[in-house]
Amino acid sequence: MTRSVLLLRAVNVGGRAKVPMARLREVLAPELGGEVSTYIASGNVICDTPADPVAACARTRAIIAEEFDVDTPVIHRSHDELVAATARHPFADASEKMLHAMFLDGDAWDGALDALTDRLMPGERIALVGRELWIDYGESGVQGTRLTKAVFDRALGVAGTARNLRTVRTLAELTG
Repeated sequence: MTRSVLLLRAVNVGGRAKVPMARLREVLAPELGGEVSTYIASGNVICDTPADPVAACARTRAIIAEEFDVDTPVIHRSHDELVAATARHPFADASEKMLHAMFLDGDAWDGALDALTDRLMPGERIALVGRELWIDYGESGVQGTRLTKAVFDRALGVAGTARNLRTVRTLAELTG
């Protein structure tokens, strides 16, 4: 059986959207079947690859809303998709900590990169590779950017959730 990750957006951040990972594993295990684990407290659920990933994401979102009163997009990536994403990232010279992959729930709107490019700070770079938006935050990091959740949502037209390259590589290992 292959493994996958369900990526939750913006949970356990800044005191809002609290989703305790131990309880999340408990409520998802009967739904997802097999072994369910999490990696760090930011919403990375590792499970057997669901037969219907879209349905699994929708059911996971509904369970989280019911159990924790948190509405969050849930985005699926298989082990092979994680490996391919890390292999295709466009910024080989970027810091693992400052380079993020934003996993998108579908295709970005036409013109999304143009809209985001207008918001870049000096030293930042972006590239859209398939359903991943790669963001190199440069030396300023996430704290110094003008690329906010609202800006991403408006420009991309689809939900996304970001992880730094180190986390993406670890998720690829954990699903392998």
